[in-house]
Amino acid sequence: MSTITVGLPDGRTLEVPAGATVLDVAREIGEGLARAALAGRIAGELVDLRQPLLGDVSKLEIVTSRDPDGADVIRHSAEHVMADAVKRLFPEAQVDVGRADHSEKFQYDFKVAEPFSPEDLEKIEAQVRKIVKEKSPFAREEVSREDARALFAELGEELKLSRLDDIPEGAPITLFRHGEFVDLCRGPHVQNAKQIGAVKLLEAAGAYWRGDESNPMLQRIYGTAFATKQELQEHLERIEEAKKRDHRRVGPQLELFHLDPLSPGSPFFLPKGMVLYNGLVDFVKALYPKYGYHEVMAPQLFRADIYKTSGHYQNFHDDMFWFAGADEGEELGVKGMNCPGHCRIFSVKKRSYRELPLRLAEFSRLHRNERSGTLTGLARVRSFAQDDAHIYCEHDQVETEIHRFFEMMTEVYTALGLEGVEINLETRPEQGFIGEPADWEVGERQLEAAVRSAGYDCGVNPGEAAFYGPKIACDFRDVLGRSWTLGTLQIDMAMPGRFGLRYIGRDGQEHQPAMLHRAVLGSIERFLAVYIEHTGGDFPLWLAPVQVALLPITDRHAEYAGKVRDALEAAGIRVSLDDRSEKLGFKIREAELQKIPIMAVLGDQEQEQGTVTPRVRSDESRGGEGVSVDTFVSDLAEQVARRQVTPGSA
Repeated sequence: MSTITVGLPDGRTLEVPAGATVLDVAREIGEGLARAALAGRIAGELVDLRQPLLGDVSKLEIVTSRDPDGADVIRHSAEHVMADAVKRLFPEAQVDVGRADHSEKFQYDFKVAEPFSPEDLEKIEAQVRKIVKEKSPFAREEVSREDARALFAELGEELKLSRLDDIPEGAPITLFRHGEFVDLCRGPHVQNAKQIGAVKLLEAAGAYWRGDESNPMLQRIYGTAFATKQELQEHLERIEEAKKRDHRRVGPQLELFHLDPLSPGSPFFLPKGMVLYNGLVDFVKALYPKYGYHEVMAPQLFRADIYKTSGHYQNFHDDMFWFAGADEGEELGVKGMNCPGHCRIFSVKKRSYRELPLRLAEFSRLHRNERSGTLTGLARVRSFAQDDAHIYCEHDQVETEIHRFFEMMTEVYTALGLEGVEINLETRPEQGFIGEPADWEVGERQLEAAVRSAGYDCGVNPGEAAFYGPKIACDFRDVLGRSWTLGTLQIDMAMPGRFGLRYIGRDGQEHQPAMLHRAVLGSIERFLAVYIEHTGGDFPLWLAPVQVALLPITDRHAEYAGKVRDALEAAGIRVSLDDRSEKLGFKIREAELQKIPIMAVLGDQEQEQGTVTPRVRSDESRGGEGVSVDTFVSDLAEQVARRQVTPGSA
């Protein structure tokens, strides 16, 4: 019998028979590990425990519930159990597909006669718990296309027959069974249902089959699962906190923006929201001189020719707005990205190496034709502005430019109180990319080396880059532990060549420049969605729409409060004066609800002594000693100028 060699994380190797499964290897290591095993990991990819190993493996990791990926396997398995529960309670239901990403939840779509009610969800969840207690083992089975078609035809699963056609010819077709339930799936899954632990169904919603509005509406059930009840409870508490922080709730409460069905995907920014919006834009623009950027503005409308040159017409056409121009045959596109316009700006004159790096930045409006069903508050919109720049440089300047990008990113994120950014390299997608694979590989290596030389660890997200070049993604975890990509930097593998961009080099010859796409915040709208939820609306003093609330105790203190307001406004401090005939406690609660960083109570003592008694939201004691108006104003102005994240006691 032939054997294969399997490398282990601790450096040891095992000799096992060819065809041994991942679970067999776990048993060789130890019975305790085998009982706890949920999946394996080979070359960073999760594999099922029942998958046979047909050749040597340099490194095999056994995934348990202690591994972050273990929770994904548990949720994927709970997904199948939930579908099983639906079929037991609603035998006529047809099962469509589950979810690709199980990092937080699972889902399945069903074709049923009536939408699921809250009572139905309770029954389904109870059935899920019953199935978990049955401890049915999951079994992996590789079958022919003909056998799979016969099986699902016999089961009356028409949607599955359609999904079967999506599997490329020659690709393996695998089924997973537990109890009486069977589905098309690549896995991985737990050993048996008992390993699922704790399950909670979250909601049911309508979803068009295959995401197409012209197709029938299916019913989607969302749920989540963890190894233990405690982990589930902690997760549900985070969900509740996320609901409280939802920017679609907090934004209107703080009078920042309004979402209107008359303009889907195009938010109305209200006065306070514009202070916040412009504060971010002005902050980034203020850094342009320091980091060597030139602000430009390209047109909003272009003939389609420019997008055919850039490659967006071929690769991004359905995501843009197009219409016929006045001239016969003229097709115009509304600007959905800044890079083609910046390439035209580069080409308007003959360039020299002495001008490089040339850094062009723009904040103008962009529009993309997102489907209405995908629009989500500020997080996914049709109209937005991007913290966008393009850097044209010599190829040996790329690493220096990446370091400069990290310096700017750090300065911006520090002022906003964002910490713990992780850097990941996104590599060439399998299909739909432009440029040569060999050039992509060079660019990917160049980016990874620059990230490491800048002192960052560099993770890898295979196949996640945009179609025109590899990307550095700066991923930030918010206060709820959710990961968001904010800043990005990409090497463009194709556009300089497609636009014929050239500069005269030190040798007097023409050369093609390197081109970097750079964003520190990304889309301002999306950044605000993330930032509002991260802060809960408690913005840094320098960015807060209203920085100080003046609260006179009675009407006789209103005149003095007006003088304090005038002094603050003269120093550029954004201030509100609540001179309503209300009790002080009511005014304080109102200011608290509006998340105003500093409140100043003004009564007899303050009026007589010409002082202010501040209350700082971030200070749990909330107390404060009286200070002179001049000191109060100058200290606040200094904190704002320094972009201090947390206001000190003025």
